[in-house]
Amino acid sequence: MAVTVKECLELQLLEVEMLLSMFPKRGEFSLDKDAVPSIQRYLRNADGALPPYMSSVAEELIFCLSVSSVFKAKVELQVLLPRMYPQVAPQLFARSDALHRQQQLQLNTHLASHISSLDSGDLCVCEAVQWVKDNSLPFLENSKTSSECASKEVRVKEMLHRMWIYSHHIYRQELRKKIFDCAKKLNLTGFCLTGKPGVICVEGLQENCEEFWRDIRYPNWKHISCKHVENMETEGSIDNLRLFHGFEDLQFQAHGDYGLRNDYHMDLGQFLEFLKQHQSGHIFQILFGVEGKLSDN
Repeated sequence: MAVTVKECLELQLLEVEMLLSMFPKRGEFSLDKDAVPSIQRYLRNADGALPPYMSSVAEELIFCLSVSSVFKAKVELQVLLPRMYPQVAPQLFARSDALHRQQQLQLNTHLASHISSLDSGDLCVCEAVQWVKDNSLPFLENSKTSSECASKEVRVKEMLHRMWIYSHHIYRQELRKKIFDCAKKLNLTGFCLTGKPGVICVEGLQENCEEFWRDIRYPNWKHISCKHVENMETEGSIDNLRLFHGFEDLQFQAHGDYGLRNDYHMDLGQFLEFLKQHQSGHIFQILFGVEGKLSDN
């Protein structure tokens, strides 16, 4: 007999409750405050239809756990549960600021291998948490050793990574604050075009750009995509390759008489002018699929 969505969500709630008891301290368990109540409301719905307010939560349940802390380094486990988990495997990603990109990749490869060895259809997030607790120490030790060795070496070449990100719109003040705070923390330059559509460009070290991309999407930004990536290698500082000197807040004049309503479209002609001023006019067609026209203003 096929397993239903309700049965899967009931199991997910049981596991979330178990995890909440394992991580009771503030900051250890990060979960959207409406996620669990929305699922509970759905489970009380007798007709079994997915209600409109469940549209996002029903697709995936996302949360983050602060799993362990050694060498003054925190290891987090980011978890995305598809609607049909545990019948469908979860997406798990362990990360730590203390791990280099390659070490983080190795940690997650080993984690994925362990999870795939478990019985299909069983709850496995608690098992993943325990595995990360038991196995993250060697990676952190290696990271500490390699960092000490790397400090004695001379870096010959560096790579500048630039990401062009498109969103249907960017309005909310708290989202904009998160974007700017994250870019500042990761030493990324670029810009955020507020309005409809929304465009973000970040440039810097590849691992920092990729962390920015993960962080701004968490927990539930769905209408966003990375349209284009550029990589440039230099024997000097990557700062010499940057197109932007800081992280700019772009807000162009709205197209048409929309006032301050949340459905206004930005003047893309002005945006094209901005791109051309920063040697990036070719990006317009990549972002929007059409050749740009300069503003008449």
